[in-house]
Amino acid sequence: MSWFSNPEGRPDPNFVDDGPKVADPAIPDRMVSTKRANQPFLAYKAYRDEQAKLHAAWREREDARLAAIARGDPHPPPAEPDPTAEREIGLLGLLKVLFYVLVVAVLAGKFVTGEWAWSEGLWVGYTTRQRLFSEGGLGRFDGSGDAGTPIYLAIDGDVYDVSSNRRIYGPGGSYAHMAGVDAARAFGTGCFKDHRTHDLRGLSESEIQSVEHWKAFFRDHKSYFKVGRVNHPPIDPTSPLPPHCDPKKDAAQRARWGAAPALSPYMARRRNRSRWEWSRSQSQSLVARHTKNFERAHAPSQTWGSSVMSRPVLSLGESFLLMLFDS
Repeated sequence: MSWFSNPEGRPDPNFVDDGPKVADPAIPDRMVSTKRANQPFLAYKAYRDEQAKLHAAWREREDARLAAIARGDPHPPPAEPDPTAEREIGLLGLLKVLFYVLVVAVLAGKFVTGEWAWSEGLWVGYTTRQRLFSEGGLGRFDGSGDAGTPIYLAIDGDVYDVSSNRRIYGPGGSYAHMAGVDAARAFGTGCFKDHRTHDLRGLSESEIQSVEHWKAFFRDHKSYFKVGRVNHPPIDPTSPLPPHCDPKKDAAQRARWGAAPALSPYMARRRNRSRWEWSRSQSQSLVARHTKNFERAHAPSQTWGSSVMSRPVLSLGESFLLMLFDS
């Protein structure tokens, strides 16, 4: 009988249950079937009955112990906890739970990232805000400052935090001259002392591939993470090429390109990208300066606890720049 034809829930007169029956745990003088749908309720009733028996037995022993104490028995039965009482977790249980959670987290970190602590770069990479560096600002992170100052290096405009390997990139390290500067050219030519510049003009295909290899190395490294980009001034295409540290390669380079080579398609794309990034950074700086001046001029009238804050009014040109470069 369906629910639509029997919304009141009346018993179906045509239904015959030939299975075994037991007393209904909720309604006296009523028998219910032991079919699978009723098993959870019957099992809970059996559990409650067992708990009631355990509590009654404990109550009997506890009353006997109290009676012995009242008679002055020098050796009364020992006190027993109620086996049916609900146990609280307590401080020790809470510490156990925290310990198990810590063990699971450490094992998961080893399985997922290969490191017990889930890799430093994983945490800092999520919490680090990308920023735009000037060449002078990047130079302050060459490792020569305080021990707590991070060490940054750049390659092809991308700035990475390499503080986890101070032994190599810190003062006295084998790659200390790469810190605090964009030495992309050195990664391609191998002239780590002479080519501490981002100028990639005149590089051969193999040297460009070497630069791309190192870019992928820092991008995919589990301990190094990107913190921003460095804003380089545009390179004058008529300026002379940086001389190669190897005289033979320097002669071949000059024979192939001359003193000031014309831009290859690769370098033309890089120049256009640099101009775009410079324009983007200039527009953002313009809007940031306008906003800062506005807030300084209107600071006395602002209520910091208010949910409605005054917004700086941008000119039409500044609004267009912000919309264009933030889209």
